[in-house]
Amino acid sequence: MTSTSCGEQDGPDCTQVLAEVYRLLDRECPQEKEAELRRHLEECPPCLEQYGIGEQLKKLLARKCGGEHAPDGLAERLRETIRATVAERTGDDVLAPGADTEAREA
Repeated sequence: MTSTSCGEQDGPDCTQVLAEVYRLLDRECPQEKEAELRRHLEECPPCLEQYGIGEQLKKLLARKCGGEHAPDGLAERLRETIRATVAERTGDDVLAPGADTEAREA
């Protein structure tokens, strides 16, 4: 498997990691997948930076929304804005979580 930025050959590529970063943040990854993603994050500064942005966003939403739920669609709009910004800065399209799975199943 080739990587888009870090050169790591044995794990997921950067696009795949960034597509799954919210699953990792939400602790929705199976243990084996989480370990694989965390190894990649340790070795790839660009992906680690994006993970950190997502982590800070999650904390900000939790702090600002308190015990309340964010308005419908807010989290998804924020994710889309982040994906667009990442794509603009890196030139890579970042898939929405699960999009690569859906594309393979089609």
